[in-house]
Amino acid sequence: MTVRNRDAAASPGPTSTLLLLADGRFPAGGYAHSGGVEAAVAAGRVHDLSTLESFLTGRAATTGAVAAAFCAATCARGSSDIQAIAELDAELDARTPSAALRAASRKLGRQLLRATRVVWPHPAWECLATTYPVGLHQPIMLGATAAAAALTPRSAALLALQEAVIGPATAAVRLLGLDPVAVHAAVARLLPLVDHLAAAATEYAHGSPEDLPCHSAVLLDISAEHHATWEVRLFAS
Repeated sequence: MTVRNRDAAASPGPTSTLLLLADGRFPAGGYAHSGGVEAAVAAGRVHDLSTLESFLTGRAATTGAVAAAFCAATCARGSSDIQAIAELDAELDARTPSAALRAASRKLGRQLLRATRVVWPHPAWECLATTYPVGLHQPIMLGATAAAAALTPRSAALLALQEAVIGPATAAVRLLGLDPVAVHAAVARLLPLVDHLAAAATEYAHGSPEDLPCHSAVLLDISAEHHATWEVRLFAS
C-alpha cells in the first residue's frame, strides 16, 4: 500500500503542529502514565527535586534516545510505508524486554492513532488499525503522525524526547507534591541534553532499522514488571 502524505499546505505549519502534539493536553493518553517514576518513588529512588532530575536525565539518555531514533526513522519513511513501519515496530519490540512496557507502549500507540485519525485524516490509518489491533509501539505511531502532519524527523525526535522527560516530571509533581515551577525549571536545565539527543537520533533517520540504538535501562524494565502487579496505583505505568 502506497499513499502519499497530505501536502504540507493542507495542515498547520510545522511549528504550530509541533506545539499541538507536544501539548500534554493532546488526547493521546500520556497523562495516565508516569514513565516509571511512580515505581521509582515507591522504591525511594526518587524523593526530591535532585533525584527526580537524575531520573529524568537517565531516562532521556536511554529509553528516550531509543524512542527518539525510532520516531525520527518512522517519520522519515512516512505514514504510508506499511512495510517499513512494520520493520521498525518489530525492531523496537525487540529492544523492549519488559512485557509490561511493551503493553503500555502499544496501548499508547493505539490511543494516539485514535486521536490522530481525527486530527490528521490519512488513508494509512485504517490499514494500520487493521494490521495492529493492539496498537503500534507509541514512538512508531508518533513518527507516523509527525509525517502525516508534515513535521521533520528532527521534530519527531524532539517530540519523543519531550514526552520522555515531561511525562515523568509532571507525574512526580502529583506523586511527591513538588513545586511545579521548580520541576519545570529542572526540565529546562535538561533542554540542552534533549537538543543534543534529538540531533543524534536524527542521524539514524535514514539508516537501517537494525542499526538503530538499543540503549538499555534495566532498572526501568524491572520496576515496570513490579508496578504492573500493584493492586492500587495512580498511573497505568
